[in-house]
Amino acid sequence: MTEMVYGTVSSVREGEPVLPKWWRTVDRWALSCILMLFGVGILLGLAASPPLAERNGFGHFHYVQRQAFFGGLALTAMFLTSMMTPVQVRRIAVIGFLGAFIALLGLPFLGTDFGKGAVRWYSLGFASVQPSEFLKPLFVIVVAWLMAASQEIGGPPGKLWSFGLTVTIVLTLALQPDFGQACLVLFGWGVMWFVAGAPMLLLVGLAALVVLGGMVAYNNSEHFARRIDGFLTPEVDPTTQLGYATNAIQEGGFFGVGVGEGTVKWSLPDAHTDFIIAVAAEEYGLILVLAIIALYTTVVVRSMMRLIRERDPFIRLAGTGLAAMFGVQAMINMGVAVRLLPAKGMTLPFVSYGGSSLIAGGIALGMLLAFTRTRPQGEIGEILRGRAREAGFSPPPVL
Repeated sequence: MTEMVYGTVSSVREGEPVLPKWWRTVDRWALSCILMLFGVGILLGLAASPPLAERNGFGHFHYVQRQAFFGGLALTAMFLTSMMTPVQVRRIAVIGFLGAFIALLGLPFLGTDFGKGAVRWYSLGFASVQPSEFLKPLFVIVVAWLMAASQEIGGPPGKLWSFGLTVTIVLTLALQPDFGQACLVLFGWGVMWFVAGAPMLLLVGLAALVVLGGMVAYNNSEHFARRIDGFLTPEVDPTTQLGYATNAIQEGGFFGVGVGEGTVKWSLPDAHTDFIIAVAAEEYGLILVLAIIALYTTVVVRSMMRLIRERDPFIRLAGTGLAAMFGVQAMINMGVAVRLLPAKGMTLPFVSYGGSSLIAGGIALGMLLAFTRTRPQGEIGEILRGRAREAGFSPPPVL
């Protein structure tokens, strides 16, 4: 109430250099947790990737070196993006979204599946690019912009437009098929729609549509049905990735079997990506897994706490969508490893190996840090008078 009546103390200092201003306003707790997650990713990469490098005829630390390189690019993108203003982030995101969406549409014609049964990547020879990874954070910004515009007096039907855009992207991802990313995009939109004031009845109807869509996918997609059947079966085949991961987690116990003593990395093809948490659980035990969960939780909770105080609808919606998708993707990855969820083929953000995942994650977290930076909010009366002037009214002066 004090802020609403008297306003906040301005954090703007005239002529202040960019770096000191960024350091003073950025959420340093969240930034520290992100850097620690990247460090954990390098640590687990040292444990999980040498067997794969040996099978493919590379040096022992080939994939660790690549992860460090892509991680450096991701951190650079994160720091640069976090120094931008919300308006700059929005403008760049809209342009980037158009490019990522066009790339997504071109996958059926120019993409490859790398033998995994889903056409999700462009092969560049020296590396591969997964457009959906870049599309997710950019999609959040575009949708937040549309929803915020719909709240303005005389604004466009942004919520309806955002729904049409979401349906288009979800269907495009489902045709790859990439049901995991499709569900994540739909979830992010649903969270922002809820924060923007969606009626509960419509949210229940949306949930019913998701269930109906899952039933249709189960009956028409062998890829989807196989994963659901594998999840629902009471017995886990010990020779599958889920079987290896489950056994590794059980073997790790509280304190793990010891650094370098794990065996699951020799059996799991995706030990360095989708199932890297199983390597962490086996070699370092429940202690490291709980520490990783605490780091993700801190980033999400800290971001949400800052966004609660935000008065700009666009910043509040975009930041909430980014934080929610970041946390839920981590939850899905770990849930699959412990067989709480069906296999999704989704990486652990900023920990799993993968160039597209790391760089896109760096951009997303940079946007989140930019939106949660401390900034002057102004007095609530000034905001209301500004909106009234935009609508053509002339409110009486404040005495």
